[in-house]
Order: sequence, then C-alpha cells, then structure tokens
Amino acid sequence: MIAIPIETTRPMSQPPEERPVHVYVPDKPSKTKRKQQAHDLQSLGEDLVELPAKRLAATVMPEILRDAIEQYHRTRSFEGKRRQLQYIGKQMRFADEAPLREAVDAFKLGSAKDTLLLHEVERWRDELVADDEASTRWATEFPQSDLQRLRSLLRAARKDAAAAPEQRNGRGYRELFQFVKPWLKLEIDPGDAPDDEEQDDD
Repeated sequence: MIAIPIETTRPMSQPPEERPVHVYVPDKPSKTKRKQQAHDLQSLGEDLVELPAKRLAATVMPEILRDAIEQYHRTRSFEGKRRQLQYIGKQMRFADEAPLREAVDAFKLGSAKDTLLLHEVERWRDELVADDEASTRWATEFPQSDLQRLRSLLRAARKDAAAAPEQRNGRGYRELFQFVKPWLKLEIDPGDAPDDEEQDDD
C-alpha cells in the first residue's frame, strides 16, 4: 500500500503589526501665556514711545509701527493716546522684538548712568566747597585736571555761598559743577574724555 502524503496547510504568516507613527505637534501657548506675551509687548511699546526721536530713527522696525508711534506723539488727548498705545501693542506682534528691546535697554542704561553722574557731580561739588580736604582728594584722583582753575572756582563758589541769600547768583556753583562733571563722566564712561569746551560751559 502506497502512502499518499497528506498536504498540510501552513498558516499564512501574519504581516508585522504597524507601529503608530508619533507626529510631534507643538503645544499651543496657553491662554495665560498668550495674555502675558501680549502684556509684555504692550509694555515694550509703551517704552518705545518714550525714546528720543534720534534713537527711534536709528531703531529697526516695520514702517507701520513707526507711523503708529509718530501718530501717538501727534495725539493730544489722553483717551486718544491710550487707544493709540493699544494699537501700537498690536503692531508689536508683527515686529522683530530683539532690536526694539535692545534700543529700550540701551536708553534705560544711559539714563541710569546720567542719574549716577548727576549725583556724583553734586556730591563732589558740595564736598569741595565745604572742605579743603576734598580738594586734596580731588588732586590725588584727578591730577590731570586744571587744579589752578579749580582753586579759582572754589574761591568764587565759597564767596557766593557766604553772601546773603538775596545777593547770591549761583554762578560759582554752576561753573564748579561744569568743571567737575566731565572728569566724573570719564570715570563712569571711559569713552568720553573731558575737553576744554565742556569745562567752560556756563
């Protein structure tokens, strides 16, 4: 008897399961974050309108934003300015924030230096008038300054201070202030060297 092989059916191989492809979807900013961003841009816009005209002219920004800032300065009413500031804040969304913030930060830094300089000049002036020891300290710290002119200015300032209030003209104090200012400015900002013209300003 011949054995007839029985064909066995092999189970068909199953295709490998497809793994789900994960597509990165960036998270949308939350409502709170969007509100904070809008507030920050609005605040930056308020700082921009306070910049001097020359600094604004040198700052890169879209023309529509520049026109909006110019319109703000032409507006006289409080309510009109308020609405224009809101419009500027909206236009800020379409501008490159970096150069705008750099311009504002540079202006604020300059203002801080100016305030520091003013206080230092006033302090030195008052000490020089009140105390001879201050003159010695000045000569030590600023030996290149015109010490002979300093002594002359001190005599005038002290004479003015000793006069009756109705006879004071303040010229001695003003001239001493202008003498001191460029040397202290050089300490705060080494890029500015004092010159004779600045010292002779009244």
